[in-house]
Amino acid sequence: MNLPDITPIKKRLAEVDAKLSEPETFKNNALASDLSREHQYLGKIVQLHTALQEKQKQWADVDAMLSTETDAELLELARTEKATLEKALETQYHDLMVAMIPPDPSDSRNTILEIRAGTGGEEAALFAGDLYRMYVRFAEQHHLSTELMSSHPSEPGGFKEVILMIRGENVYKSLKYESGGHRVQRVPITETNGRIHTSSATVAVLPEAREVDVAIAPNDIEISICHASGPGGQGVNTTDSAVQILHKPTGLIVTCADERSQQKNKAKAMQVLRSRLLKQKQDEEAKRYADERKQQIGSGDRSDRIRTYNFTQNRVTDHRIGLTTYNLEQVLDGDLDEFIAALQKADEEERLAAFLEKKQG
Repeated sequence: MNLPDITPIKKRLAEVDAKLSEPETFKNNALASDLSREHQYLGKIVQLHTALQEKQKQWADVDAMLSTETDAELLELARTEKATLEKALETQYHDLMVAMIPPDPSDSRNTILEIRAGTGGEEAALFAGDLYRMYVRFAEQHHLSTELMSSHPSEPGGFKEVILMIRGENVYKSLKYESGGHRVQRVPITETNGRIHTSSATVAVLPEAREVDVAIAPNDIEISICHASGPGGQGVNTTDSAVQILHKPTGLIVTCADERSQQKNKAKAMQVLRSRLLKQKQDEEAKRYADERKQQIGSGDRSDRIRTYNFTQNRVTDHRIGLTTYNLEQVLDGDLDEFIAALQKADEEERLAAFLEKKQG
Protein backbone atom coordinates (compact mmCIF):
# COMPACT_ATOMS: atom_id res chain seq x y z
CA MET A 1 0.00 0.00 0.00
CA ASN A 2 1.65 3.21 -1.20
CA LEU A 3 0.90 6.18 1.02
CA PRO A 4 0.42 9.62 -0.55
CA ASP A 5 3.19 12.17 -0.20
CA ILE A 6 1.91 14.75 2.27
CA THR A 7 5.06 16.90 2.36
CA PRO A 8 3.16 19.95 0.94
CA ILE A 9 0.44 19.45 3.56
CA LYS A 10 2.99 19.37 6.39
CA LYS A 11 4.60 22.51 5.01
CA ARG A 12 1.27 24.32 4.83
CA LEU A 13 0.38 23.17 8.36
CA ALA A 14 3.59 24.74 9.65
CA GLU A 15 2.70 27.99 7.85
CA VAL A 16 -0.79 28.01 9.37
CA ASP A 17 0.68 27.26 12.79
CA ALA A 18 2.95 30.27 12.44
CA LYS A 19 0.08 32.57 11.42
CA LEU A 20 -2.09 31.40 14.31
CA SER A 21 0.71 32.24 16.72
CA GLU A 22 0.71 35.87 15.55
CA PRO A 23 -1.51 38.22 17.65
CA GLU A 24 -2.22 40.25 14.49
CA THR A 25 -4.16 37.30 13.04
CA PHE A 26 -6.86 37.52 15.71
CA LYS A 27 -7.65 41.13 14.90
CA ASN A 28 -9.45 39.71 11.86
CA ASN A 29 -12.10 37.29 13.14
CA ALA A 30 -12.90 35.89 9.70
CA LEU A 31 -9.23 35.20 8.94
CA ALA A 32 -8.67 33.58 12.35
CA SER A 33 -11.70 31.33 11.86
CA ASP A 34 -10.60 30.32 8.37
CA LEU A 35 -7.09 29.51 9.55
CA SER A 36 -8.38 27.52 12.52
CA ARG A 37 -10.56 25.41 10.24
CA GLU A 38 -7.66 24.88 7.83
CA HIS A 39 -5.42 23.89 10.74
CA GLN A 40 -7.98 21.29 11.84
CA TYR A 41 -8.28 19.93 8.28
CA LEU A 42 -4.50 19.69 7.73
CA GLY A 43 -3.80 18.38 11.21
CA LYS A 44 -6.25 15.52 10.77
CA ILE A 45 -4.50 14.45 7.54
CA VAL A 46 -1.08 14.45 9.21
CA GLN A 47 -2.46 12.54 12.21
CA LEU A 48 -4.08 9.87 10.03
CA HIS A 49 -0.97 9.57 7.85
CA THR A 50 1.26 9.06 10.92
CA ALA A 51 -1.10 6.44 12.36
CA LEU A 52 -1.17 4.62 9.03
CA GLN A 53 2.63 4.58 8.83
CA GLU A 54 2.76 3.02 12.29
CA LYS A 55 0.19 0.40 11.30
CA GLN A 56 2.22 -0.45 8.19
CA LYS A 57 5.30 -0.94 10.37
CA GLN A 58 3.36 -3.33 12.63
CA TRP A 59 2.18 -5.27 9.56
CA ALA A 60 5.77 -5.52 8.22
CA ASP A 61 6.99 -6.82 11.59
CA VAL A 62 4.31 -9.52 11.68
CA ASP A 63 4.93 -10.44 8.05
CA ALA A 64 8.67 -10.85 8.78
CA MET A 65 7.83 -13.03 11.76
CA LEU A 66 5.80 -15.36 9.54
CA SER A 67 8.83 -16.01 7.36
CA THR A 68 11.11 -16.91 10.27
CA GLU A 69 8.93 -18.34 13.05
CA THR A 70 8.69 -22.12 13.36
CA ASP A 71 6.42 -22.51 16.38
CA ALA A 72 2.96 -23.57 15.11
CA GLU A 73 1.03 -21.75 17.84
CA LEU A 74 2.94 -18.50 17.33
CA LEU A 75 2.49 -18.78 13.57
CA GLU A 76 -1.27 -19.08 13.96
CA LEU A 77 -1.33 -16.03 16.24
CA ALA A 78 0.77 -14.10 13.72
CA ARG A 79 -1.55 -15.03 10.84
CA THR A 80 -4.56 -13.84 12.84
CA GLU A 81 -2.82 -10.58 13.76
CA LYS A 82 -1.77 -10.01 10.15
CA ALA A 83 -5.36 -10.42 8.94
CA THR A 84 -6.56 -7.97 11.60
CA LEU A 85 -3.86 -5.45 10.63
CA GLU A 86 -4.76 -5.74 6.94
CA LYS A 87 -8.39 -4.85 7.67
CA ALA A 88 -7.27 -1.94 9.85
CA LEU A 89 -4.90 -0.75 7.12
CA GLU A 90 -7.71 -0.80 4.57
CA THR A 91 -10.02 1.18 6.86
CA GLN A 92 -7.37 3.73 7.83
CA TYR A 93 -6.26 4.21 4.24
CA HIS A 94 -9.88 4.93 3.26
CA ASP A 95 -10.18 7.41 6.16
CA LEU A 96 -6.97 9.15 5.05
CA MET A 97 -8.16 9.46 1.45
CA VAL A 98 -11.50 10.90 2.60
CA ALA A 99 -9.70 13.37 4.89
CA MET A 100 -7.58 14.58 1.96
CA ILE A 101 -10.61 15.61 -0.09
CA PRO A 102 -10.71 19.43 0.06
CA PRO A 103 -13.69 20.48 2.20
CA ASP A 104 -16.52 22.57 0.85
CA PRO A 105 -15.50 26.10 1.92
CA SER A 106 -19.15 26.89 2.64
CA ASP A 107 -19.67 24.01 5.09
CA SER A 108 -18.92 26.10 8.15
CA ARG A 109 -21.21 28.96 7.16
CA ASN A 110 -24.58 29.90 8.55
CA THR A 111 -27.50 29.04 6.30
CA ILE A 112 -30.43 30.84 4.74
CA LEU A 113 -33.22 28.36 4.13
CA GLU A 114 -36.07 29.29 1.77
CA ILE A 115 -39.28 27.26 1.66
CA ARG A 116 -41.96 27.86 -0.98
CA ALA A 117 -45.34 26.20 -1.46
CA GLY A 118 -45.53 24.33 -4.77
CA THR A 119 -48.37 22.49 -6.44
CA GLY A 120 -51.40 21.75 -4.29
CA GLY A 121 -52.87 25.14 -3.38
CA GLU A 122 -53.71 25.60 0.30
CA GLU A 123 -52.48 22.12 1.17
CA ALA A 124 -49.06 22.96 -0.31
CA ALA A 125 -48.90 26.07 1.90
CA LEU A 126 -49.74 23.96 4.96
CA PHE A 127 -46.98 21.51 3.98
CA ALA A 128 -44.53 24.40 3.62
CA GLY A 129 -45.48 25.31 7.19
CA ASP A 130 -44.78 21.72 8.29
CA LEU A 131 -41.32 21.87 6.69
CA TYR A 132 -40.63 25.22 8.36
CA ARG A 133 -41.47 23.72 11.76
CA MET A 134 -39.34 20.64 10.95
CA TYR A 135 -36.24 22.74 10.33
CA VAL A 136 -36.85 24.94 13.38
CA ARG A 137 -37.16 21.80 15.55
CA PHE A 138 -33.99 20.38 13.95
CA ALA A 139 -32.17 23.59 14.86
CA GLU A 140 -33.44 23.47 18.45
CA GLN A 141 -32.31 19.85 18.86
CA HIS A 142 -28.80 20.74 17.66
CA HIS A 143 -28.53 23.98 19.68
CA LEU A 144 -28.60 26.17 16.58
CA SER A 145 -30.21 29.62 16.55
CA THR A 146 -32.93 30.62 14.10
CA GLU A 147 -34.18 33.96 12.83
CA LEU A 148 -37.21 34.54 10.66
CA MET A 149 -36.03 36.65 7.71
CA SER A 150 -39.25 36.93 5.71
CA SER A 151 -42.63 35.23 5.52
CA HIS A 152 -45.79 35.27 3.42
CA PRO A 153 -48.45 33.34 5.40
CA SER A 154 -51.43 31.74 3.69
CA GLU A 155 -54.97 32.28 4.97
CA PRO A 156 -55.68 28.74 6.24
CA GLY A 157 -52.24 28.52 7.85
CA GLY A 158 -48.78 27.62 6.64
CA PHE A 159 -46.78 29.73 4.23
CA LYS A 160 -46.71 30.65 0.58
CA GLU A 161 -43.06 31.47 1.24
CA VAL A 162 -40.89 31.64 4.33
CA ILE A 163 -37.18 32.44 4.69
CA LEU A 164 -35.26 31.34 7.76
CA MET A 165 -31.70 32.05 8.91
CA ILE A 166 -30.04 29.24 10.88
CA ARG A 167 -26.80 29.99 12.71
CA GLY A 168 -24.32 27.64 14.35
CA GLU A 169 -21.43 25.30 13.75
CA ASN A 170 -21.34 23.56 10.35
CA VAL A 171 -24.98 24.41 9.59
CA TYR A 172 -24.58 24.40 5.82
CA LYS A 173 -22.66 21.12 5.97
CA SER A 174 -25.71 19.48 7.56
CA LEU A 175 -28.53 21.15 5.66
CA LYS A 176 -27.22 21.61 2.11
CA TYR A 177 -28.71 18.26 1.05
CA GLU A 178 -32.22 19.56 1.83
CA SER A 179 -32.32 21.59 -1.38
CA GLY A 180 -34.91 20.31 -3.82
CA GLY A 181 -38.54 19.32 -4.17
CA HIS A 182 -40.33 17.83 -1.15
CA ARG A 183 -43.61 15.96 -1.74
CA VAL A 184 -46.38 15.12 0.72
CA GLN A 185 -49.11 12.48 0.30
CA ARG A 186 -52.00 12.77 2.77
CA VAL A 187 -55.69 13.58 3.20
CA PRO A 188 -55.94 17.39 3.43
CA ILE A 189 -58.00 18.91 6.24
CA THR A 190 -60.21 20.46 3.54
CA GLU A 191 -60.93 17.07 1.89
CA THR A 192 -64.43 15.78 2.72
CA ASN A 193 -64.27 12.48 0.83
CA GLY A 194 -61.12 11.15 2.45
CA ARG A 195 -59.09 11.17 -0.75
CA ILE A 196 -55.31 11.27 -0.59
CA HIS A 197 -53.80 14.31 -2.29
CA THR A 198 -50.24 14.91 -3.43
CA SER A 199 -48.80 18.36 -2.83
CA SER A 200 -45.31 19.80 -2.90
CA ALA A 201 -42.99 22.48 -1.61
CA THR A 202 -39.50 23.49 -2.66
CA VAL A 203 -36.56 24.12 -0.36
CA ALA A 204 -33.47 26.16 -1.25
CA VAL A 205 -30.48 26.09 1.09
CA LEU A 206 -28.06 28.99 0.69
CA PRO A 207 -24.75 29.53 2.50
CA GLU A 208 -24.73 32.93 4.18
CA ALA A 209 -22.71 35.33 2.06
CA ARG A 210 -20.27 37.86 3.42
CA GLU A 211 -20.08 41.29 1.87
CA VAL A 212 -16.64 40.42 0.50
CA ASP A 213 -18.06 37.33 -1.31
CA VAL A 214 -20.41 39.22 -3.59
CA ALA A 215 -19.96 42.79 -4.77
CA ILE A 216 -23.29 44.57 -5.32
CA ALA A 217 -22.95 47.95 -6.99
CA PRO A 218 -25.52 50.56 -5.82
CA ASN A 219 -26.58 51.13 -9.43
CA ASP A 220 -27.37 47.40 -9.81
CA ILE A 221 -30.21 47.42 -7.29
CA GLU A 222 -33.60 49.11 -7.15
CA ILE A 223 -35.15 49.49 -3.68
CA SER A 224 -38.90 49.93 -3.23
CA ILE A 225 -40.67 50.79 0.02
CA CYS A 226 -44.29 49.82 0.60
CA HIS A 227 -46.85 48.69 3.18
CA ALA A 228 -46.19 45.23 4.56
CA SER A 229 -48.99 42.85 3.69
CA GLY A 230 -50.42 40.18 5.93
CA PRO A 231 -53.33 39.24 8.17
CA GLY A 232 -54.37 40.66 11.48
CA GLY A 233 -53.86 44.42 11.44
CA GLN A 234 -50.66 44.08 13.42
CA GLY A 235 -48.40 47.08 13.97
CA VAL A 236 -45.94 45.78 11.41
CA ASN A 237 -48.61 46.12 8.75
CA THR A 238 -49.47 49.75 9.44
CA THR A 239 -46.19 51.41 8.47
CA ASP A 240 -44.20 51.79 5.28
CA SER A 241 -41.63 49.29 6.50
CA ALA A 242 -41.63 46.57 3.81
CA VAL A 243 -38.59 46.60 1.56
CA GLN A 244 -38.28 45.04 -1.89
CA ILE A 245 -34.92 44.89 -3.63
CA LEU A 246 -34.55 44.16 -7.34
CA HIS A 247 -31.10 43.07 -8.54
CA LYS A 248 -31.24 44.38 -12.10
CA PRO A 249 -28.41 42.28 -13.65
CA THR A 250 -30.02 38.97 -12.61
CA GLY A 251 -33.66 39.91 -12.12
CA LEU A 252 -33.61 38.48 -8.57
CA ILE A 253 -36.20 40.06 -6.26
CA VAL A 254 -36.11 39.88 -2.46
CA THR A 255 -38.84 41.20 -0.18
CA CYS A 256 -38.61 41.50 3.61
CA ALA A 257 -41.45 42.85 5.72
CA ASP A 258 -41.29 41.06 9.07
CA GLU A 259 -39.55 43.87 10.98
CA ARG A 260 -41.15 47.16 12.03
CA SER A 261 -37.96 48.95 11.03
CA GLN A 262 -37.43 49.78 7.38
CA GLN A 263 -33.66 49.68 7.92
CA LYS A 264 -33.80 46.20 9.48
CA ASN A 265 -35.91 44.90 6.60
CA LYS A 266 -33.45 46.40 4.13
CA ALA A 267 -30.50 44.77 5.92
CA LYS A 268 -32.24 41.38 5.91
CA ALA A 269 -33.19 41.71 2.25
CA MET A 270 -29.59 42.53 1.30
CA GLN A 271 -28.39 39.55 3.33
CA VAL A 272 -30.75 37.22 1.47
CA LEU A 273 -29.83 38.77 -1.89
CA ARG A 274 -26.09 38.33 -1.28
CA SER A 275 -26.63 34.67 -0.34
CA ARG A 276 -28.72 34.00 -3.45
CA LEU A 277 -26.07 35.60 -5.63
CA LEU A 278 -23.32 33.58 -3.91
CA LYS A 279 -25.28 30.35 -4.47
CA GLN A 280 -25.84 31.29 -8.10
CA LYS A 281 -22.10 31.91 -8.48
CA GLN A 282 -21.28 28.56 -6.83
CA ASP A 283 -23.78 26.71 -9.04
CA GLU A 284 -22.22 28.22 -12.16
CA GLU A 285 -18.76 27.12 -11.01
CA ALA A 286 -20.04 23.63 -10.20
CA LYS A 287 -21.37 23.23 -13.75
CA ARG A 288 -17.86 23.67 -15.10
CA TYR A 289 -16.83 20.55 -13.22
CA ALA A 290 -19.99 18.53 -13.87
CA ASP A 291 -18.00 15.92 -15.79
CA GLU A 292 -16.24 14.99 -12.54
CA ARG A 293 -19.47 14.37 -10.65
CA LYS A 294 -22.24 13.43 -13.05
CA GLN A 295 -24.71 12.40 -10.37
CA GLN A 296 -24.38 14.86 -7.56
CA ILE A 297 -26.04 14.38 -4.18
CA GLY A 298 -27.78 17.53 -3.05
CA SER A 299 -26.98 19.56 -6.14
CA GLY A 300 -29.61 22.11 -5.14
CA ASP A 301 -31.75 21.73 -8.25
CA ARG A 302 -35.14 22.72 -6.88
CA SER A 303 -36.96 21.02 -9.75
CA ASP A 304 -35.78 17.60 -8.54
CA ARG A 305 -38.05 15.63 -6.23
CA ILE A 306 -35.78 14.58 -3.42
CA ARG A 307 -38.10 13.31 -0.67
CA THR A 308 -41.64 12.06 -0.14
CA TYR A 309 -43.60 12.22 3.14
CA ASN A 310 -46.47 9.69 3.04
CA PHE A 311 -48.84 10.08 5.98
CA THR A 312 -51.02 7.03 5.32
CA GLN A 313 -47.99 4.73 5.43
CA ASN A 314 -46.08 6.71 8.11
CA ARG A 315 -43.27 6.69 5.55
CA VAL A 316 -40.48 9.08 4.55
CA THR A 317 -38.42 8.22 1.45
CA ASP A 318 -35.34 10.00 0.16
CA HIS A 319 -35.27 9.25 -3.57
CA ARG A 320 -31.61 10.16 -4.12
CA ILE A 321 -30.23 7.36 -1.98
CA GLY A 322 -33.27 5.07 -1.73
CA LEU A 323 -33.52 5.43 2.06
CA THR A 324 -36.97 4.81 3.57
CA THR A 325 -37.96 5.12 7.22
CA TYR A 326 -41.31 4.59 8.93
CA ASN A 327 -41.11 7.33 11.53
CA LEU A 328 -42.75 10.25 9.74
CA GLU A 329 -43.90 11.99 12.91
CA GLN A 330 -40.38 12.03 14.34
CA VAL A 331 -38.91 13.28 11.05
CA LEU A 332 -41.40 16.16 10.87
CA ASP A 333 -40.48 16.90 14.48
CA GLY A 334 -36.91 17.59 13.35
CA ASP A 335 -35.29 14.15 13.54
CA LEU A 336 -33.34 14.38 10.28
CA ASP A 337 -30.05 12.90 11.48
CA GLU A 338 -30.44 9.51 9.77
CA PHE A 339 -31.10 11.12 6.39
CA ILE A 340 -28.33 13.69 6.78
CA ALA A 341 -25.76 11.05 7.78
CA ALA A 342 -26.70 8.79 4.83
CA LEU A 343 -26.59 11.67 2.35
CA GLN A 344 -23.22 12.83 3.67
CA LYS A 345 -21.87 9.29 3.36
CA ALA A 346 -23.10 8.93 -0.23
CA ASP A 347 -21.66 12.32 -1.14
CA GLU A 348 -18.38 11.43 0.56
CA GLU A 349 -18.01 8.23 -1.48
CA GLU A 350 -18.72 10.03 -4.76
CA ARG A 351 -16.27 12.81 -3.94
CA LEU A 352 -13.65 10.24 -2.96
CA ALA A 353 -14.09 8.39 -6.27
CA ALA A 354 -13.72 11.66 -8.19
CA PHE A 355 -10.71 12.67 -6.08
CA LEU A 356 -8.90 9.36 -6.66
CA GLU A 357 -9.71 9.44 -10.37
CA LYS A 358 -8.29 12.94 -10.61
CA LYS A 359 -5.09 11.91 -8.78
CA GLN A 360 -4.64 8.89 -11.06
CA GLY A 361 -5.24 11.05 -14.12
